Amino acid sequence: MEEDPICALCGRPIPPDVPQSRHHLVPKLRGGKRGPTVLLHQICHTEIHATLGETELARAYATPEALRGHPRLARFIAWVARRPPGFRSRVPGRRRV
Repeated sequence: MEEDPICALCGRPIPPDVPQSRHHLVPKLRGGKRGPTVLLHQICHTEIHATLGETELARAYATPEALRGHPRLARFIAWVARRPPGFRSRVPGRRRV
């Protein structure tokens, strides 16, 4: 039996029935159209884009390690790690400061 893929942000398994998406480590509009991507839970992907703009992503957060090191994303990861792999939640609007 094949194991579920692992989310590159939170490190939890991604069950097949849970929304998931590919994240371009360098945003497409910042030159990353053919660049590397990582698989994420949709909730994790949404949180990344609610936290960081494309320029910030391209300049300072173009690796999963860098993303995990961002203070707000680190708090999100600690929070979501206590949820089951199939957890779904809406992220309300953009919350960038």
